[in-house]
Amino acid sequence: MSFFGSNSAATTAAQNTANATGDISKDVAISDPPTDGISDIAFSPVADYLSVASWDKKTRLYEIQPNGTSIGKASFDHEGPVLTTCWSKDGTKVVSAGADKLARVFDINTGQSSPCAVHTAPIKCARFVDVSNTQGPVLVTGSWDKNLKYWDLRSDQPIATLECQERIYTMDTKDKLLVVGTADRYINVINLNDPTKFYKTVQSPLKWQTRTVACFADASGFGVGSIEGRCAIQYVEEKDSALNFSFKCHRHSPPNQSLVSNVFAVNAINFHPVHGTFSTAGADSTFHFWDKDAKQRLKGYPDVGGQIPCTTFNRTGTIFAYAVSYDWSKGYTGSVQGSQNKVMLHAIQPDECKPRAKGTKR
Repeated sequence: MSFFGSNSAATTAAQNTANATGDISKDVAISDPPTDGISDIAFSPVADYLSVASWDKKTRLYEIQPNGTSIGKASFDHEGPVLTTCWSKDGTKVVSAGADKLARVFDINTGQSSPCAVHTAPIKCARFVDVSNTQGPVLVTGSWDKNLKYWDLRSDQPIATLECQERIYTMDTKDKLLVVGTADRYINVINLNDPTKFYKTVQSPLKWQTRTVACFADASGFGVGSIEGRCAIQYVEEKDSALNFSFKCHRHSPPNQSLVSNVFAVNAINFHPVHGTFSTAGADSTFHFWDKDAKQRLKGYPDVGGQIPCTTFNRTGTIFAYAVSYDWSKGYTGSVQGSQNKVMLHAIQPDECKPRAKGTKR
């Protein structure tokens, strides 16, 4: 098994070089951020508009200017904390959902929001998907009621329901691939050509609770992050299983205690839409860029000053957005009144996310 964090002399020396450490000094904060914890962020697939879901029961929309400044464009309310947000493929609709057990759709053109999905427990995940033989956009929602529901936004009843083994914690989609992570470490893979069946079900190769899943840019597999400071790279087809591996990340040794490792949750994974490399971010207040094919870390970044609960790339891969906010990894006792809640925008430099040439070490 290969690990990004190899202790080989070459890798150790490389990680100590300045060019392996990224610069966050020019990162820009969005204006008028949420007033409570930030749970999810998502870029429009057609323009640099960002939706931000928050525990303050609001979803906010921002327009990101070429110089990195942001303009608040709209917001809409829920009756409980908002846990997830996503955009329709054409960028005309934003959906968010959360603890009130409802999903709401906001129409960019009319400026109006309305309920569009309902569960019997909080909705943790929502994504627009490409489903064969359907007319109009299809929304899929995943809930702590263990159900995955598909919705035609023109109807108030689901067009299909798929029961999972446990509470749904995380979900991602790319092309015809839908990956759903639940409690008890189940990972369900769905081929959207046959959306009411599991194409395959596996248990996460990671030993502790799944925190996030993310589909590869080419939809051939997915990444898994867990609370144990570890990430797994998994391919869908058995013929590619030899390429599967896992590695440690978001772990730190205290000064002068090399045999001790503080372990932090991996809260977010995102694949770069152009290069196919990926980011991880975690409860240790750092994010990193990785090359899964070369099994190397591309860049590591300094402590951003707070835990990172969610991240996303824009459609062109030129902006990496990350939230700085409490991630609930230490429960309610870890929540400190007055802690910061902000979304930062990091401009991607040419060398940050490009995959390494074969044989190149850093």
